[in-house]
Amino acid sequence: MKKIGILGGVGWASTVDYYRAIAEGAGRHFAQLGHSSPLPVPPITIESVTQAKTRALRGVAGDEASWAEFDNVFRDALLTLERAGCDFGIIASNTPHARLHAIRQGVSMPILSIFDATADATASTGASEALVLGTSVTMQATNYADRLAAEGITANYRLPEPEITEMQAMIDSDFYGGASDTARTRLLAFCNKHAANGTAILLACTELPLAFPAHLDDPVFEAEGHLFVNPSAAHVSAALKEALG
Repeated sequence: MKKIGILGGVGWASTVDYYRAIAEGAGRHFAQLGHSSPLPVPPITIESVTQAKTRALRGVAGDEASWAEFDNVFRDALLTLERAGCDFGIIASNTPHARLHAIRQGVSMPILSIFDATADATASTGASEALVLGTSVTMQATNYADRLAAEGITANYRLPEPEITEMQAMIDSDFYGGASDTARTRLLAFCNKHAANGTAILLACTELPLAFPAHLDDPVFEAEGHLFVNPSAAHVSAALKEALG
Protein backbone atom coordinates (compact mmCIF):
# COMPACT_ATOMS: atom_id res chain seq x y z
CA MET A 1 0.00 0.00 0.00
CA LYS A 2 1.08 3.55 -0.67
CA LYS A 3 1.45 6.02 2.20
CA ILE A 4 -1.10 8.86 2.15
CA GLY A 5 -0.31 12.37 3.29
CA ILE A 6 -3.36 14.33 4.46
CA LEU A 7 -3.09 18.10 4.70
CA GLY A 8 -5.85 18.98 7.15
CA GLY A 9 -7.07 21.57 9.62
CA VAL A 10 -9.27 23.56 7.22
CA GLY A 11 -11.38 22.73 9.15
CA TRP A 12 -10.67 20.01 11.66
CA ALA A 13 -14.10 18.32 11.34
CA SER A 14 -13.56 17.45 7.69
CA THR A 15 -10.03 16.23 8.47
CA VAL A 16 -11.47 13.78 10.98
CA ASP A 17 -14.00 12.62 8.40
CA TYR A 18 -11.34 12.11 5.70
CA TYR A 19 -9.34 9.89 8.07
CA ARG A 20 -12.45 7.93 9.07
CA ALA A 21 -13.59 7.48 5.46
CA ILE A 22 -10.17 6.28 4.29
CA ALA A 23 -9.86 3.81 7.18
CA GLU A 24 -13.39 2.45 6.79
CA GLY A 25 -13.11 2.31 3.00
CA ALA A 26 -9.88 0.33 3.23
CA GLY A 27 -11.52 -1.96 5.77
CA ARG A 28 -14.42 -2.71 3.42
CA HIS A 29 -11.97 -3.38 0.58
CA PHE A 30 -9.91 -5.90 2.53
CA ALA A 31 -12.98 -7.52 4.14
CA GLN A 32 -14.31 -8.23 0.64
CA LEU A 33 -10.96 -9.87 -0.17
CA GLY A 34 -11.40 -12.19 2.82
CA HIS A 35 -8.88 -10.62 5.20
CA SER A 36 -9.40 -11.22 8.90
CA SER A 37 -9.35 -8.53 11.59
CA PRO A 38 -7.59 -6.26 12.22
CA LEU A 39 -8.19 -5.13 8.66
CA PRO A 40 -5.33 -3.28 6.93
CA VAL A 41 -5.38 0.51 6.61
CA PRO A 42 -2.96 2.50 4.44
CA PRO A 43 -0.17 4.24 6.35
CA ILE A 44 -1.18 7.89 6.82
CA THR A 45 0.53 11.05 8.03
CA ILE A 46 -1.58 14.14 8.80
CA GLU A 47 -0.17 17.66 8.78
CA SER A 48 -2.74 20.05 10.23
CA VAL A 49 -2.60 23.79 9.58
CA THR A 50 -4.38 26.45 11.65
CA GLN A 51 -7.60 27.61 10.04
CA ALA A 52 -7.66 30.96 11.83
CA LYS A 53 -4.24 31.71 10.34
CA THR A 54 -5.00 30.57 6.81
CA ARG A 55 -8.31 32.46 6.74
CA ALA A 56 -6.48 35.68 7.65
CA LEU A 57 -3.97 35.07 4.84
CA ARG A 58 -6.52 34.76 2.03
CA GLY A 59 -5.70 37.01 -0.90
CA VAL A 60 -7.82 38.86 -3.45
CA ALA A 61 -9.30 37.14 -6.48
CA GLY A 62 -7.25 37.99 -9.58
CA ASP A 63 -4.25 39.25 -7.58
CA GLU A 64 -1.72 36.40 -7.56
CA ALA A 65 0.81 38.24 -5.38
CA SER A 66 -1.75 38.72 -2.61
CA TRP A 67 -1.96 34.95 -2.11
CA ALA A 68 1.78 34.36 -1.57
CA GLU A 69 1.64 33.90 2.21
CA PHE A 70 -1.45 31.68 1.99
CA ASP A 71 0.22 29.52 -0.64
CA ASN A 72 3.40 29.24 1.43
CA VAL A 73 1.58 27.80 4.47
CA PHE A 74 0.07 25.00 2.41
CA ARG A 75 3.21 24.39 0.38
CA ASP A 76 5.28 24.03 3.57
CA ALA A 77 2.72 21.55 4.93
CA LEU A 78 2.90 19.45 1.75
CA LEU A 79 6.70 19.49 1.88
CA THR A 80 6.51 18.25 5.48
CA LEU A 81 4.36 15.34 4.32
CA GLU A 82 6.78 14.68 1.48
CA ARG A 83 9.68 14.51 3.93
CA ALA A 84 7.63 12.10 6.07
CA GLY A 85 7.78 9.63 3.20
CA CYS A 86 4.25 10.00 1.85
CA ASP A 87 3.81 8.62 -1.66
CA PHE A 88 1.09 11.15 -2.54
CA GLY A 89 -0.91 13.89 -0.85
CA ILE A 90 -4.49 15.07 -0.54
CA ILE A 91 -5.74 18.37 0.84
CA ALA A 92 -8.81 17.71 2.98
CA SER A 93 -10.47 20.98 2.04
CA ASN A 94 -11.96 22.53 -1.09
CA THR A 95 -10.82 26.12 -0.56
CA PRO A 96 -7.03 25.60 -0.92
CA HIS A 97 -7.59 23.71 -4.17
CA ALA A 98 -8.38 27.05 -5.82
CA ARG A 99 -4.68 27.75 -5.25
CA LEU A 100 -3.37 24.25 -6.04
CA HIS A 101 -1.59 25.46 -9.17
CA ALA A 102 0.63 27.63 -6.95
CA ILE A 103 0.71 25.54 -3.77
CA ARG A 104 2.12 22.46 -5.49
CA GLN A 105 5.08 24.34 -7.03
CA GLY A 106 8.27 22.81 -5.68
CA VAL A 107 6.46 19.74 -4.30
CA SER A 108 7.62 16.50 -5.90
CA MET A 109 5.02 14.03 -4.64
CA PRO A 110 1.74 13.82 -6.58
CA ILE A 111 -1.24 15.73 -5.18
CA LEU A 112 -4.69 14.32 -5.97
CA SER A 113 -7.02 17.09 -7.11
CA ILE A 114 -10.53 17.26 -5.68
CA PHE A 115 -11.61 18.94 -8.94
CA ASP A 116 -10.74 15.89 -11.05
CA ALA A 117 -12.40 13.44 -8.67
CA THR A 118 -15.54 15.58 -8.46
CA ALA A 119 -15.79 16.09 -12.22
CA ASP A 120 -15.72 12.33 -12.75
CA ALA A 121 -18.45 11.83 -10.13
CA THR A 122 -20.61 14.62 -11.56
CA ALA A 123 -20.28 13.28 -15.10
CA SER A 124 -21.54 9.89 -13.89
CA THR A 125 -24.89 11.49 -12.93
CA GLY A 126 -25.68 12.51 -16.50
CA ALA A 127 -26.51 16.04 -15.33
CA SER A 128 -25.80 18.89 -17.74
CA GLU A 129 -26.02 21.67 -15.12
CA ALA A 130 -24.24 22.03 -11.79
CA LEU A 131 -24.46 24.41 -8.85
CA VAL A 132 -21.23 24.80 -6.89
CA LEU A 133 -21.64 25.60 -3.18
CA GLY A 134 -18.73 26.35 -0.88
CA THR A 135 -16.68 29.10 0.70
CA SER A 136 -16.47 32.50 -0.94
CA VAL A 137 -13.09 31.54 -2.42
CA THR A 138 -14.51 28.39 -4.01
CA MET A 139 -17.67 30.07 -5.31
CA GLN A 140 -15.82 33.05 -6.78
CA ALA A 141 -13.21 30.92 -8.55
CA THR A 142 -13.71 29.18 -11.90
CA ASN A 143 -11.84 25.95 -11.09
CA TYR A 144 -14.90 23.74 -10.80
CA ALA A 145 -16.62 25.39 -13.78
CA ASP A 146 -13.55 24.95 -15.97
CA ARG A 147 -13.06 21.30 -15.02
CA LEU A 148 -16.77 20.47 -15.38
CA ALA A 149 -16.86 22.15 -18.79
CA ALA A 150 -14.42 19.51 -19.99
CA GLU A 151 -17.13 16.96 -19.16
CA GLY A 152 -19.81 18.93 -21.01
CA ILE A 153 -21.36 20.27 -17.79
CA THR A 154 -22.24 23.93 -17.28
CA ALA A 155 -21.64 25.19 -13.74
CA ASN A 156 -23.50 28.18 -12.34
CA TYR A 157 -20.51 28.88 -10.14
CA ARG A 158 -20.92 32.62 -9.66
CA LEU A 159 -24.06 33.52 -7.74
CA PRO A 160 -24.65 37.17 -6.78
CA GLU A 161 -22.29 38.36 -4.05
CA PRO A 162 -24.97 38.50 -1.30
CA GLU A 163 -25.72 34.80 -1.84
CA ILE A 164 -22.01 33.94 -1.74
CA THR A 165 -21.72 35.89 1.52
CA GLU A 166 -24.75 34.04 2.88
CA MET A 167 -23.20 30.66 2.07
CA GLN A 168 -19.87 31.62 3.69
CA ALA A 169 -21.70 32.77 6.82
CA MET A 170 -23.68 29.51 6.88
CA ILE A 171 -20.46 27.50 6.72
CA ASP A 172 -18.87 29.55 9.49
CA SER A 173 -21.85 29.42 11.84
CA ASP A 174 -23.62 26.12 11.10
CA PHE A 175 -20.87 23.82 9.85
CA TYR A 176 -17.69 24.73 11.73
CA GLY A 177 -16.84 21.79 13.97
CA GLY A 178 -19.69 19.72 12.51
CA ALA A 179 -23.25 20.31 11.33
CA SER A 180 -25.50 22.23 13.74
CA ASP A 181 -29.14 21.35 14.35
CA THR A 182 -30.23 23.97 11.80
CA ALA A 183 -27.49 23.29 9.20
CA ARG A 184 -29.49 20.89 7.03
CA THR A 185 -32.59 23.14 7.05
CA ARG A 186 -30.61 26.23 6.03
CA LEU A 187 -28.68 24.38 3.34
CA LEU A 188 -31.81 22.85 1.80
CA ALA A 189 -33.53 26.24 1.78
CA PHE A 190 -30.58 27.63 -0.17
CA CYS A 191 -30.71 24.70 -2.63
CA ASN A 192 -34.47 25.08 -3.10
CA LYS A 193 -33.92 28.72 -4.02
CA HIS A 194 -31.02 28.31 -6.44
CA ALA A 195 -31.05 24.80 -7.95
CA ALA A 196 -33.44 23.88 -10.77
CA ASN A 197 -34.69 20.30 -11.15
CA GLY A 198 -31.99 17.96 -12.41
CA THR A 199 -29.13 20.22 -11.33
CA ALA A 200 -26.20 18.45 -9.71
CA ILE A 201 -25.48 20.32 -6.48
CA LEU A 202 -21.81 20.16 -5.54
CA LEU A 203 -21.29 20.29 -1.78
CA ALA A 204 -17.90 21.83 -2.44
CA CYS A 205 -16.95 22.65 1.11
CA THR A 206 -15.78 19.60 3.01
CA GLU A 207 -18.09 20.46 5.93
CA LEU A 208 -21.33 20.70 3.89
CA PRO A 209 -21.81 16.91 3.45
CA LEU A 210 -21.99 16.66 7.25
CA ALA A 211 -25.63 17.79 6.87
CA PHE A 212 -26.32 14.36 5.33
CA PRO A 213 -24.70 11.87 7.73
CA ALA A 214 -26.23 8.87 5.95
CA HIS A 215 -24.36 9.83 2.76
CA LEU A 216 -20.92 10.85 4.01
CA ASP A 217 -19.25 8.13 1.93
CA ASP A 218 -21.41 8.51 -1.20
CA PRO A 219 -19.86 10.51 -4.06
CA VAL A 220 -23.37 10.91 -5.53
CA PHE A 221 -26.71 10.73 -3.69
CA GLU A 222 -30.26 12.05 -3.71
CA ALA A 223 -31.97 13.72 -0.74
CA GLU A 224 -35.03 15.92 -0.30
CA GLY A 225 -35.67 15.96 -4.04
CA HIS A 226 -32.17 17.14 -4.97
CA LEU A 227 -29.22 15.45 -6.68
CA PHE A 228 -26.03 15.98 -4.70
CA VAL A 229 -22.36 15.38 -5.46
CA ASN A 230 -20.08 14.95 -2.45
CA PRO A 231 -16.58 16.06 -3.53
CA SER A 232 -15.07 14.83 -0.25
CA ALA A 233 -16.32 11.29 -0.82
CA ALA A 234 -15.18 11.38 -4.45
CA HIS A 235 -11.75 12.61 -3.28
CA VAL A 236 -11.47 9.84 -0.68
CA SER A 237 -12.46 7.25 -3.28
CA ALA A 238 -9.67 8.49 -5.57
CA ALA A 239 -7.18 8.35 -2.68
CA LEU A 240 -8.16 4.79 -1.83
CA LYS A 241 -7.80 3.75 -5.45
CA GLU A 242 -4.30 5.26 -5.53
CA ALA A 243 -3.24 3.83 -2.18
CA LEU A 244 -4.61 0.33 -2.63
CA GLY A 245 -3.83 -0.06 -6.30
